[in-house]
Parts: sequence; structure tokens; C-alpha cells
Amino acid sequence: MGLDPVLAEILVCPADKGPLYCVDDADLLYNPRLGRAYRIDGGIPVLLVEEAEEVDPTAAAAYDERISSGELSPTFDPGK
Repeated sequence: MGLDPVLAEILVCPADKGPLYCVDDADLLYNPRLGRAYRIDGGIPVLLVEEAEEVDPTAAAAYDERISSGELSPTFDPGK
């Protein structure tokens, strides 16, 4: 189950207040700055710092490539 696009537009990382990247095929929100991910349970993001999981380097590299290619978009544009 994916994340509601309206909700996604207002989500920030609770740790660093920056944008997250929704990885629908893994049901998670990824923070490339911290290398951490927050799970999405039944369409509901679990944005608790203590529940975030460290992303292994191989998966992080794959997510970063998807971000660079434009496949994954940030939850919000901090420049706006």
C-alpha cells in the first residue's frame, strides 16, 4: 500500500527536519542524509526516531541512484 500523495507533501524527517523519499516498493521513507529509513505500515508512516532503521550501504546506494535518476522524489521541496 502506498503513501497518500497529499500526506507525503508535508512529511519531514523527525530527526533532521529534511525531506524524505518514498520508496513504495519497500514500504519505507528514506533519508539519504542520515542513511535511515522509516517504515510505512498499511499506508501510515511510522515517523519515530527510535523506530528508524539504518539502511545497509548496498540498499542506500541503490536508493541514492534512484534519487539521482529522478525516480524517487522528495516529500517536499525545501527551497519553496
